[in-house]
Amino acid sequence: MSFKVAALAGAAMLALVAGSASAADLACLITKNNTNPFFVKMKEGAEAAAAAAGLDFQAYAGEKDGDAAPQITAIENCVAAGAKGILITPSNDSVGPALKAARAAGILVIALDNPAG
Repeated sequence: MSFKVAALAGAAMLALVAGSASAADLACLITKNNTNPFFVKMKEGAEAAAAAAGLDFQAYAGEKDGDAAPQITAIENCVAAGAKGILITPSNDSVGPALKAARAAGILVIALDNPAG
């Protein structure tokens, strides 16, 4: 399973750079938490893909499953930092408005494990 998770994160990261990426481009990964082995492997895969693509990379996580407040803050931080893309495992629907704002700012948003608002 860990290879599949890393491959998923890597493929999503490659989708972020399908256009023209430069060394200053930023990609963000936001997971539900950073203790679940699934999310740990996802972060490792995304980190490796970003490095291979020459992207800056930032990873964020909620404190626990269902904890959307840290994810909303992370989305806002990624938007403010000028991220080109956000990969997210949304905690719940309350992250929807922040994701819509990110999309409105021209950021590619990819939900990795369930639909995002």
